[in-house]
Amino acid sequence: MKIIALLGTPHGLKGSTARLLNLVLVGAEKCGAEHETIVLKGDNVKPCLGCDVCHKKGACAQKDEFEEIKGKILTADGLLLASPNYIFSVSAQFKAFMDRCCSVVHKLEFEGKYGASIVTSGGGDEEPIAEYMNHFLITTGATPIGRVWATMGTLPDGEFPPDLKQQAHDLGKSLVDAIQTKPEPDPAILTQMEAFKDRMKNLMQWRKAEWPHEYEYWRQNRGLE
Repeated sequence: MKIIALLGTPHGLKGSTARLLNLVLVGAEKCGAEHETIVLKGDNVKPCLGCDVCHKKGACAQKDEFEEIKGKILTADGLLLASPNYIFSVSAQFKAFMDRCCSVVHKLEFEGKYGASIVTSGGGDEEPIAEYMNHFLITTGATPIGRVWATMGTLPDGEFPPDLKQQAHDLGKSLVDAIQTKPEPDPAILTQMEAFKDRMKNLMQWRKAEWPHEYEYWRQNRGLE
C-alpha cells in the first residue's frame, strides 16, 4: 500500500504543517503503509497557463514536475493534502497544483483512491480550508475520509498536545483502513460525488470537439456516447 503526501508550503519539511502531516503518516505507517512526501515549493509545479493542451492531448505542455507527481498519485492508493492557512485558503504553492489538475478533475482520474487533508494556521479558520481541500479530492474522483488541523498560536511553544497527536495518528490509521476495506462513502459525500460526475459528463458532451483527449477518455472508460 502506498500513500502520497503533498505538502504545499515554502517552509518545506521544517514547518508546522510538515510536523502535523508527519504525525498522520506515523499512524498510517504503523498500519503497514508506505509513503512518500512531495514538497510543492513553488518551482516544481508552476501555475496553470489556461492553454487547454491537457484537455486536448492529455498532458500539460509545461516542463516541470507536475506530470511526474500526477503519475505517482495514479499508482498510489491514498493521497494526503497538507497546507498552511494563507489568507483563508491554501498556500499559493498548493493552489498551483490544484489548478494544474484541471484535466484530472474533468476525468475524475483519481477515482477509487482515498484521501484526507491537513491544515495549520497561526490563529484559526482551518476547518473551511480543510473542507475545501476535501472537496478538491471529491472533484478528482477520490473519497475523503477525514481531516485534522492545528491552530499554532494557541499551542504552548508550538507543541502539539497529546489529544491532537492522537487525532493525527487516528487519521492515518483511518486512511489505511479505508484503502483496505473500501467502504461506501458517507451519503452526503456520495451525493456530491455523483452530482459532480454528472456535471463532468455534461461538460464532456458539450466540449467533445474542443477537448478530444478528455472526450475519448470518457468514451472508453465511462461509456459516454
